[in-house]
Amino acid sequence: MVLVVGGGAAGLIAGAVAAERGLSVTVLERNERMARKLMITGKGRCNITNNCSIGEFISNVPENGRFLYSSLTAFTPQKLMGLLEEQGLSIKTERGNRVFPSSDRARDVVDTLVSYARKAGCRFKNGRAAELILADSQCKGVKLESGERLSADSVIICTGGLSYPLTGSTGDGYTFAKQAGHTIIPGRPSLVPLVSSDEWCRDVQGLSLRNCSLKVKDNQAGKIIYKDFGEMLFTHFGVSGPMILSASAHMRKMQPGRYTILIDLKPALTPEQLDARLLRDFEQNKNHDFANSLGALLPRSLCPVAVSLSGIDPHIKCNSITKEQRRRFGEMLKSLPVTISGFRPVEEAIITSGGVKVTEIDAKTMQSKIVKGLYFAGEILDVDAYTGGFNLQIAFSTGAAAGSHVLE
Repeated sequence: MVLVVGGGAAGLIAGAVAAERGLSVTVLERNERMARKLMITGKGRCNITNNCSIGEFISNVPENGRFLYSSLTAFTPQKLMGLLEEQGLSIKTERGNRVFPSSDRARDVVDTLVSYARKAGCRFKNGRAAELILADSQCKGVKLESGERLSADSVIICTGGLSYPLTGSTGDGYTFAKQAGHTIIPGRPSLVPLVSSDEWCRDVQGLSLRNCSLKVKDNQAGKIIYKDFGEMLFTHFGVSGPMILSASAHMRKMQPGRYTILIDLKPALTPEQLDARLLRDFEQNKNHDFANSLGALLPRSLCPVAVSLSGIDPHIKCNSITKEQRRRFGEMLKSLPVTISGFRPVEEAIITSGGVKVTEIDAKTMQSKIVKGLYFAGEILDVDAYTGGFNLQIAFSTGAAAGSHVLE
């Protein structure tokens, strides 16, 4: 019998693939509903995977990407897409090769995966594992919090990381891995909102910027390490939103002040075009104070911030602003700085960076090199990627690898 601990993306695929091989499979899930975390991914739309090549995929996995080569080759994004469509889920590919259900409903993805696992022959059991049952360097099952013992020939751990603990990702799998003698790379947040020490961020909290561009500067290295275009949000603690979550994955050596985000508020305009726009606006408001002349250019809440950061006297008349002052103001609008002081807590992260050390795992089978009959798949592994469907595909591919090779 195969016991899969965790009924998320990795667990459901692992269980279904193993059951299709004719094995007896039970999926143990602590929540009443399967795949609760999957329900909230992609703002409830579920970015299932990324329809790209293996090489491009691995280039989007900054942490231990090469470990995934075997599992990704065996269960590619395209194979996953084909499987889901065979199971009746209509899917679509959007900008950046991001794949979503055509309905834009994550629930449809969850229902499809649960149905697939059930039709394959998986049984489902509600309960929380407390510890592994180990004997003679082999995993023989798990003991539940209730005291019940579940015997198994092999156990696949798919319990996720530490992010979104309300969905069940509370780090239980790390405890099991340690019990088996595995090394755990300390978890830290990835794809997470960012804290800023700039007080003005709080002054504009709630402001959402759309169609702006962003750069991340590593001040210690003195270079731009990431660029993006899209949406972001100012909050009481700093910044959030899709672009910010993506940017956070590139700030892998976080320390206060090391990184600065530079926001281009007018990406559609060249510096010359923006200067012409400013010249026109100032001419139209030539007898008005500078502080009262930006309403047509910027969101209302951002106007006083822009005035303050410009260094220009807010009460100066627009017809008195010099060409040099206008140039510097334009540069600031094209590169609005936000000083980053740290990540928000790991509980607010989409995924956890860190986990079971991959050199202790067989990359083809996902079996532990320390304890026979023990497998790991999904976010519990020390592998994480950028946004775009890559992290879910990692869960599916490693889950499929475990399900394909368990009890061989």
